[in-house]
Amino acid sequence: MRKPRFGIVVSRFNEAITRKLLNNCLSTLKKEGVDGKSIHVVHVPGGFEIPWAVNEVARSGRVDAVIALGCVLKGQTRQNDYISEATYAHLQRISIETRVPCVTGILTPNNYKQALARTKGEMDRGAEAALAALVVAEIKVGGIVRKG
Repeated sequence: MRKPRFGIVVSRFNEAITRKLLNNCLSTLKKEGVDGKSIHVVHVPGGFEIPWAVNEVARSGRVDAVIALGCVLKGQTRQNDYISEATYAHLQRISIETRVPCVTGILTPNNYKQALARTKGEMDRGAEAALAALVVAEIKVGGIVRKG
């Protein structure tokens, strides 16, 4: 069985948080034995652009799983709700349509303090996304999921 390949799509918006998510995700993948050459990182401006980039990466044929990383902070309007709902719905659809699993590490906290807390320790969503991606990619590469 060949080793899984991963795509990571990360938003630059709220970059102080998303950079930590990305670093933790990469560190976890490498700690679990994934070669850096098997990881392809794509940066996008914000959360709304994540689904498009995930779709492109998933359809490229170069990856076995895609990890989406971002941070959509709650604001004074409902824009965060619209972006979050649309992003999650599209990611699920893309995963099903392309048959490439998409794992989300997109934070939707109420404030910066909550976001920062989710980049460390037991609440480290970057590492959590990496571990989830390892599981689904191994299922896909291992042939457990029928090709079709």
